[in-house]
Amino acid sequence: MADVLFKGTPSHTSGDLPKVGSQAPDFKLTAGDLSEVSLANFKGKKKLLSIVHSLDTGVCAASTKRFNDFAKNRDDVVVLVVSCDLPFAQARFCTGEKIENVVTLSMMRDRNFAKDYGVLLLDSPLAGLTARATMVLDENDKVLYTQLGPELTVEPDYEPAFAVL
Repeated sequence: MADVLFKGTPSHTSGDLPKVGSQAPDFKLTAGDLSEVSLANFKGKKKLLSIVHSLDTGVCAASTKRFNDFAKNRDDVVVLVVSCDLPFAQARFCTGEKIENVVTLSMMRDRNFAKDYGVLLLDSPLAGLTARATMVLDENDKVLYTQLGPELTVEPDYEPAFAVL
């Protein structure tokens, strides 16, 4: 269990992020076309996972825009933005904000991803959603970098993740 803050108030997660050097847990998330997606869909690519609670918040929107800008000229990296939003809401956000360089994935069918990655919020007003986290995986899904946002209302520290890539 990890401790994070929501507007300065302590909140707890369901576990810890996967350790650097470990194999990332596989997942089943929902893509924009409602298909099931797993790590195998991105085989052979480096992956930057941006885990956010909802694209309908200012900080999650800002971080998605920043990761989108980073991914513009990076054919060797896929940016996966994982949220609790429905795929339809994710698509509206991306269309409205001209986000074209990230893949949005939804936890609409279950919260196993959040549990397996240790980011499910157990308490606070956002209980049931995810803590903010950034992870980098290599082409073989080995964890190269992790960052759990200490305060849910603050953007991640982008540069360390970019440096790993």
